[in-house]
Amino acid sequence: MTIYIAFLRGINVGGHKLIKMADLRQSLEMMGLRNVQTYIQSGNILFESEKEASQLAQRIEQQIQTTFGFFVPVMLRTSVEFEQIMENCPFNFDALLENESIHISLLSEVPTQKEMTHLDKFQNDVEKYRIEGKEIYLFLSQSIRDSKLAIQLQKVGVSSTSRNWKTIIKLATKARAME
Repeated sequence: MTIYIAFLRGINVGGHKLIKMADLRQSLEMMGLRNVQTYIQSGNILFESEKEASQLAQRIEQQIQTTFGFFVPVMLRTSVEFEQIMENCPFNFDALLENESIHISLLSEVPTQKEMTHLDKFQNDVEKYRIEGKEIYLFLSQSIRDSKLAIQLQKVGVSSTSRNWKTIIKLATKARAME
């Protein structure tokens, strides 16, 4: 049985694509996922399944479309991949100063080099990024709401969703507890 972490893009934000987590858990359990857990209202789901990731992301998207009536992109990682994501982070979370933060943008697939070079124009001393496979790591010296670099993530040409490092740590802890 594989432990997965699913990240839904754009639910429960600004009064759009509203999904109650209890309803989401019930819907995913109905499709055969086991030990379904959610973390906060932004669409972080942990579960167990014997199915392959390539099948699961699409099936979850279809289930959400059928149950809730709208499409939501799903980025899916195994707990093993998630541990590697944390190890690959090029920025030191323990050394963050006040107002600094680390975010990870989880991508549906690896973007092309051309798509990534667009971000270079927005990198500077206060906003930095690194890409590792299907993840973009962001270091921000100010709020993500004011970040010109973070806004540009929408232009890398693939579906993505971002989470702050504190959420990443909490999800990793919950995934380890499922083992």
